[in-house]
Amino acid sequence: MGEALLLQEMAKTILYVLPMYFANSSAMLWRGKTPIDLDVKWVDGKPVFGKGKTVRGTLGGIFTGTMVALLLRQAFPAYTALLAEDYLALGFLLSVGAMAGDIAASFIKRRNDLEVGAPVLFLDQLDFAFGAMIVGSLAYTPGFYEIIVICVATVFVHRLSNWIAFKAKLKHVPW
Repeated sequence: MGEALLLQEMAKTILYVLPMYFANSSAMLWRGKTPIDLDVKWVDGKPVFGKGKTVRGTLGGIFTGTMVALLLRQAFPAYTALLAEDYLALGFLLSVGAMAGDIAASFIKRRNDLEVGAPVLFLDQLDFAFGAMIVGSLAYTPGFYEIIVICVATVFVHRLSNWIAFKAKLKHVPW
């Protein structure tokens, strides 16, 4: 693979993950009080998702990820066009998927008696990425090697960004 092609693939992958990363990481900044499950209990008597997933945080995350896509499309039109004809739509889909994946992980955690904020290796790091890739596949489907690179990078980026957010007192736990 030529150096130019490698750089193009790296740029494409970075432009692909940024909307999902920003959607996922910004949700906590939007906070909110109304839980997305409206305090409804599942058939097991436990919260469906828990208080950590709010309407405002979810919508704020989707908005942030979509706005990041808008900015990236304006800044790098040639590269974003490599991913999708309508990169803004892709950014929206990635953002929706990221939030859906994170919410799905909360559902799994509540069913397994894990408290809000309890760490689960790989589920915590990859839930939003898999959700984003699934929903985002309506506009762009990454190849096998892209998925591997995205997953490996996401584990490290997620751990580092959560540690930074913890040190900045934006999160109560470093995971």
